[in-house]
Amino acid sequence: MSSPTSPPVTYRLFIHLSAPAGVRVGRLGVVHLAAGDYIYTGSARRGLSARVLRHMGYAPRTPRWHIDFLLKTPGARVERVDLHPDPECVVNQATPGTVPAPGFGASDCTAGCISHLKRCAGASA
Repeated sequence: MSSPTSPPVTYRLFIHLSAPAGVRVGRLGVVHLAAGDYIYTGSARRGLSARVLRHMGYAPRTPRWHIDFLLKTPGARVERVDLHPDPECVVNQATPGTVPAPGFGASDCTAGCISHLKRCAGASA
């Protein structure tokens, strides 16, 4: 675990999807997501602020990461962001929710995460 004074390296995006969507996500193909609330956990060793701003839509983007494909979907909106000093997979594994899309955001994961996108418990259908 990191010390309380360690700079953040991990972020979580709290996303609301207002309508069901079929999202084409690179090699994962089409991922079908129900309307509701999701949490995506990501990280950046350098340029964390730029990465988060990119995901928030403040920078032009060509889809590069799985989350970019979801965030360009009509009705997808980042409602909140939080930052953590702990490693991405530690934060992801401590995040409650169900896995809507195996492999999403976890193609380079070596810690056994099934997905770095989770559907929040109690999310609307």
